[in-house]
Order: sequence, then C-alpha cells, then structure tokens
Amino acid sequence: MTQNKSNLLIATILVAFAALMKAITFPYSFNPIIAISLFSGVVLKDKKFAFAMPLFAMFISDIMLEVFNIAPGFYGMGQIGNYASLLFVTVLGFGMKKSNATNVALFSVGSSLLFFFLSNTNCFLFDNSNFYGTGLLGWTKCLVAGIPFLKNSVFTDLFFSSFLFGSYSIVSKRTKLLTVKAS
Repeated sequence: MTQNKSNLLIATILVAFAALMKAITFPYSFNPIIAISLFSGVVLKDKKFAFAMPLFAMFISDIMLEVFNIAPGFYGMGQIGNYASLLFVTVLGFGMKKSNATNVALFSVGSSLLFFFLSNTNCFLFDNSNFYGTGLLGWTKCLVAGIPFLKNSVFTDLFFSSFLFGSYSIVSKRTKLLTVKAS
C-alpha cells in the first residue's frame, strides 16, 4: 500500500473515531481530537493533510452534535478560534523530531496547555456578555474557570497520544518486518 493510501486510511479511521468519541462523551470531552492534531503534525508528511485531518474530525463531530441534538455543534465566532487552536497544536507536532515515550508525553502535555491557553483566551475575547469582566482580571478569571477542563484534557490527551503513537509504532514495525520477510 502506498504512503498516500495508508495516510488516507489512517485519517479516515481517526476522523470517524474522533467524531464518534466527541459525540458520545459530550460534555465530558473524552475525545482524541487534540491528540490527533499532534499525531498528524508528527506523522503525516503532507502538511496540508496534517492540518486538514484534525479540522475535519472537529467539523464532523460538530455536525454530529448538531444533527443528533446532543449540543449546539456550531455556536458562533468563538468556535473559529478553537479550530485555529487545533492548527497550532499540529504546528507543535511538526517540532517533534523523534516520537519516543518521553517526547510523546511532553508534547502531549504541551498540546493540552497550548489548546487550553488559546481556547480560553478565545473564549474571553468572544465573551459578548462580559461574564468574566474585562482586562487582565477578566482574562485571568476565564483561564482559572478553565482549569477543571485542563485537568481532564491533560489526562485525555496523554491517553490518546499514547494510544495513537504506540499503535502507529507497533503497526510500523510489523509492516517493516513483513516488507523485509517478503524481500
């Protein structure tokens, strides 16, 4: 199987899995979308494809939330910032040169922190009701309000990053072994 077909198969499976997990675990957010953003930035050679995969996963999951009346899938301008936050996590993945256990753990926690910071800043910037107040104090209140979500995100992202990178490593090693034996 060519690299492009392998990437397409991996992407299709991951996008479907992510969308389904986001829909069925709402509002607990036990989903692999941030881990997929990191994974695609590290593994996929085609950068456009690496950026598209997490965006597509998020978009499909938002459609599912809306269609199945689980929650508002599309909720306004602030959502654009969350999509952009996924792109920044993918860019972070470009920086991982070797995907060993230590790097996966560090970059996974970094992805959680980056997404937390960007998405909560986004929430503050698009807060039309001034729920958190204005200025530095309002932004700080918004960040503090997001800490429970950060705790869940760190655990979830570590879990799914370990699963994605570990599975990929196992499959890659088996594929190489099969290729060597066939030669």
